[in-house]
Amino acid sequence: MTAGMEIIKDFSLKGYNTFGIDAKASAFVAVHTVAELAQVLKENTGRKLFILGGGSNMLLTKDIDALVLHIDLKGKEVVKQEEGYVHIKGMAGENWHQFVLYCIESNYGGLENMSLIPGNVGTTPIQNIGAYGTEIKDTFVSCEAMDTETQELKTFTKEECEFGYRESVFKGRLKNRYIITSVTFRLTTRNHKINTAYGDIAAELARNNITLPGIKDVSDAVTAIRQSKLPDPKELGNSGSFFKNPVITKEQFDKVYRQHPQMPHYILNDAEVKIPAGWLIEQAGFKGKRFGDAGVHAKQALVLVNYGNATGKEILELSKKIQQKVLNKFGIAIEAEVNII
Repeated sequence: MTAGMEIIKDFSLKGYNTFGIDAKASAFVAVHTVAELAQVLKENTGRKLFILGGGSNMLLTKDIDALVLHIDLKGKEVVKQEEGYVHIKGMAGENWHQFVLYCIESNYGGLENMSLIPGNVGTTPIQNIGAYGTEIKDTFVSCEAMDTETQELKTFTKEECEFGYRESVFKGRLKNRYIITSVTFRLTTRNHKINTAYGDIAAELARNNITLPGIKDVSDAVTAIRQSKLPDPKELGNSGSFFKNPVITKEQFDKVYRQHPQMPHYILNDAEVKIPAGWLIEQAGFKGKRFGDAGVHAKQALVLVNYGNATGKEILELSKKIQQKVLNKFGIAIEAEVNII
């Protein structure tokens, strides 16, 4: 092991997951370069590994009996410039929101609607994160990932990532096989495509008397909206949106809508309709409810929170209670967006 790469035993992960769950890792090591990552993988062949990025999209319900490998690769660089566009690469350990702000300050457009999403750059393709009408796949060019078995680096194109709604090949078929080391995005340098049609963005801009918004205006609006609805994980443990917005068939929607004509919805195509999970949870009576130290946030029902000493199991139990009540009331199944460990 090189200096700074010591494997620590019985390591608390409380500060490494945004829920603030005090689970322990039987062994823990942080890597800061691609070479260090390759070395750790090579020296621990056959050992059970747990890959940890920003810890923002997981709920730890138990101690981790594995070598927890914290990906702390830093750096960003422009790798290609073309007419009206730039290709920018971010290393996996870069904080996502700080990376978005860097792009906006550099006048690179395309990521502004995803401001203030917790987590790191490397985990964004796994989940195909998205917010306010945009997703990672909209600007994604490629990502580099290391094969955990051979330590070879492979470049994955957008097609090879098999993106879906909060899904990718890294969450499915290739789960645990590859570790993403960097992600490259194609962003606009002029004629930015401003997207203000989704959610409360237009209303927030109007409140600030902004009629011709730029990418920074959109980012500021999204940040203000998220801050007004979502608790800061540093102050109140959470993982952002706990549930996916369910996509149901047109036939199912017509049936539910007859009973609940006030239900907000987004028509995706002739066959599918997306329903806001937060509204379903609120109607089921859970918004602002607290069960010991596990609870549902008072301002946004999609967000489950740890008021201090909740265990992962307690938060998981609450999530199951919510799913059952929503299913009973609406006949709609809601799935966790967060990875349950």
